[in-house]
Amino acid sequence: MDLFDIKGWKAIVTGGTRGLGHGVAEGLLEAGAKVVIFGTSAKVEKVAADFRERGFDCQGLMVNVASHEERVAGFNKAVELLGGLDIIVNAAGIQRRHPCEEFPLEDWNDVIEVNMTAPFELSQLAAREYLKKETPYGKIINFASMLTFFGGFTVPAYAASKGGVAQFSKGMTNELAGKGININCIAPGYMDTEMNTALTDPNNPRYKEITDRIPAHRWGTPNDVKGLAIFLSSHASDYINGAVIPCDGGYLVK
Repeated sequence: MDLFDIKGWKAIVTGGTRGLGHGVAEGLLEAGAKVVIFGTSAKVEKVAADFRERGFDCQGLMVNVASHEERVAGFNKAVELLGGLDIIVNAAGIQRRHPCEEFPLEDWNDVIEVNMTAPFELSQLAAREYLKKETPYGKIINFASMLTFFGGFTVPAYAASKGGVAQFSKGMTNELAGKGININCIAPGYMDTEMNTALTDPNNPRYKEITDRIPAHRWGTPNDVKGLAIFLSSHASDYINGAVIPCDGGYLVK
């Protein structure tokens, strides 16, 4: 079980105030890691305080990952608070829905910035931090999606961003795997989170269509990503490089 031991390891989780990011942060904390969560509002301080009340070592930073300046400053502050870095999980993401022929370029740019450019830059920053170590080592976990594999409906920017996340993660892996750095992606299936409220409405015909396709017969929850995040954060995954791992209840195989 030492393979999965991350007690005392130092982690950053973006999007840690809700949804899958919150689930990952909670899982890492439960496994004994020290975590700094990023959030876009003052809610991040309350979420971190709630974790501390449960006995976990968690701090929160208000960081708008859509801003180059804020994400760089936030990353540097988090490393300072943690006293180093072993794990970064890029879970923050946004969604915009419009018919593809009407999709506003402003919304396209917003989605690409948050979902792809921010994780890329934070992955770069983490890699530089890991390479400073006497023996370079560190984990980068990026959030892909089912739409890494599919096109989806009314979400061309989201699909493009998540395809891009998988591809830049693979590209970085080719350069960094031999230097002690693991970069992998979690590809969540259909998850019952705030981002998917438009789909989880039982009156939406796609809700039944999607549910019927999932062999596990249910939508996922933030708890369902915890084990995979711990695995990818630990020594158990030291020979896993450039993988895009579905966490989807079997959706892809049906």
